[in-house]
Amino acid sequence: MEREKFSSRLGFILISAGCAIGLGNVYRFPIWCGAYGGGIFLLFYILFLVLLGIPIMTAEYAVGRGSQRSIATSFDVLEKPGQKWHFMKYLGVAGNYLLMMFYTCITGWFFVYFFKYVSGSIMDVSAGLDVAEASGALLGTFISTLTNLPLNVIMTAVVIILGFAVCAIGLQKGVEKITKVMMTLLLILILGLGVYACTLPGAAEGLKFYFVPSLESVKAYGWGTVISGAMSQAFFTLSIGIGSIAIFGSYIGKDRSLLGESFTVVGLDTFVALMSGLVIFPAFFTFNPGGSIEAGEAGAGFLFSTLSSIFNHMAGGRVIGILFFLFMVFAAMSTVIAVFENIMSFWLEWTKMKRWKIALINAILLIVLTLPFILANCTDSFLSKEIFLGRNFGDFEDFLVSNLALPIGSLVYVLFCAHKFGWGWDKYFAEVNAGNGAKVPRWMKPYMSYILPLIIIVVLVLSVIG
Repeated sequence: MEREKFSSRLGFILISAGCAIGLGNVYRFPIWCGAYGGGIFLLFYILFLVLLGIPIMTAEYAVGRGSQRSIATSFDVLEKPGQKWHFMKYLGVAGNYLLMMFYTCITGWFFVYFFKYVSGSIMDVSAGLDVAEASGALLGTFISTLTNLPLNVIMTAVVIILGFAVCAIGLQKGVEKITKVMMTLLLILILGLGVYACTLPGAAEGLKFYFVPSLESVKAYGWGTVISGAMSQAFFTLSIGIGSIAIFGSYIGKDRSLLGESFTVVGLDTFVALMSGLVIFPAFFTFNPGGSIEAGEAGAGFLFSTLSSIFNHMAGGRVIGILFFLFMVFAAMSTVIAVFENIMSFWLEWTKMKRWKIALINAILLIVLTLPFILANCTDSFLSKEIFLGRNFGDFEDFLVSNLALPIGSLVYVLFCAHKFGWGWDKYFAEVNAGNGAKVPRWMKPYMSYILPLIIIVVLVLSVIG
C-alpha cells in the first residue's frame, strides 16, 4: 500500500507544530519563566531549545523519513541485521497510549470551561467578589469539575471520538485539513489575546516581571534549579522521544532539509509559549497588583481558578474567557489528533484494516484506558492514593511519560543516528540534509555522539529525582 503524504509543506509544519504545542506551553512555561528569574530563564530556555530540542527533533524526523514508517516499525527497517533497536517500538507505542490516557481527560476540562464561558455560568460564580475571593470560589468550581465522574467520562469520550473521527477521514482530508484550520485559528487567537493584554493598565509591570532578569528570583531558587528547569522545559515542550514527531517525517518528501523544518516548528512552538506569557502576566499584574506567581502554581488549578478569576474581572471578560479556552481547546486537540495519527499509523503498519476500523477499535480501547486516570481524580479509591512512587495513579502516568519515556526515547534516537552501532552518522547526515534549507554541519558529529547524550542523561536524572 502506497504511503500517504501531506499535500503541502504548510500542512507538515502546522501539524508538527500542533503536536509540539500543548498545555505545557500555555501555563507551565510562562509561570516557570516568571518564577525562575524571568529574562534569565528565558535566555537559558532558548539556549537549550537550540542545544537539545532541535538536534533531537532532526533525529526523529530523519528516522521517520528514512524509514517511511512510524516508530512501530521504523527501527526494524533501518537497523542492521542482528541489532535490537527495534525494542524501542515498545517504549514508543506505550508512551503514545500512556500520554493519551490522561491528556484526553485534561482536554475535556478545557471543553467544559469553554462551554461555561459561552453559557456565562462561570461568571456567576465570581459575581460580587474581589479577585482573591473569586479565585477561591472558582477553585471550588474546578474541584467540582475535576471530581464529577459522569462529566469526565462523557467529555473524555467526546475528545477521543472527535480525535479519531478526524484521523479516520484520512491524512490529507482529515488530519491535515482540520489541523491547518485549528492551528491557524490558534495562532490568530493567541496573537490577538496577547496584543489585548498588553493594553491593560498593569501591562508594563507584567512585561517587566516576564522579560527583565530577576537575580532575586535566582537567589531564591538557585542557579542549578533555574538552569535545570529551563533545560527540562525546553526538552519536554516539543513532545520528542516517543515517535510523535517522527511519524510526520515519514509523510514528507526530500525536497526540504530537516534542520530547516525543525527550526520552523520549534520557532512556532516558542512563539506560542512566549505569547502565552504576554496574555498571563499583564492580566495578572493588572488585577492582582503586588502579587507573585510561584513555580508550584504551574498547574491546572492556576488556569481554572486564578486566571479565570482575572478574566471575570476584565471588561469583556466573558468574551476573553471564551477566546482563551477556545485557544486551549485548539492547542490540546492539535496534540491529541497528532498523537492519534501516530497510533493509527501503528495499526496501519501492523494490520490490513481500514482507517475507520482502526479508529473505532482504538476509540473504544482508549475510553477504557482513560478510566484509571478519571477514577484517580473522581473517587476515593486506591488509584487516588499516593502509593505510586509517592503519586496517585494519574500523576504516575504523567511521570512515566514526561520523566521517563520522553528522555529515554530521545536518548535512543540520538544514539541510533550518531553511532555506527546504530543507523550511523553517515546515513543520518545524508537524510537530514537532503533537500533545500539549513544543513547540519559535519562538526556536529562529536556533539551528537557524546555531548548531547550526556545532556539527555542529566535531564533524565534531574526529572526523576526532582
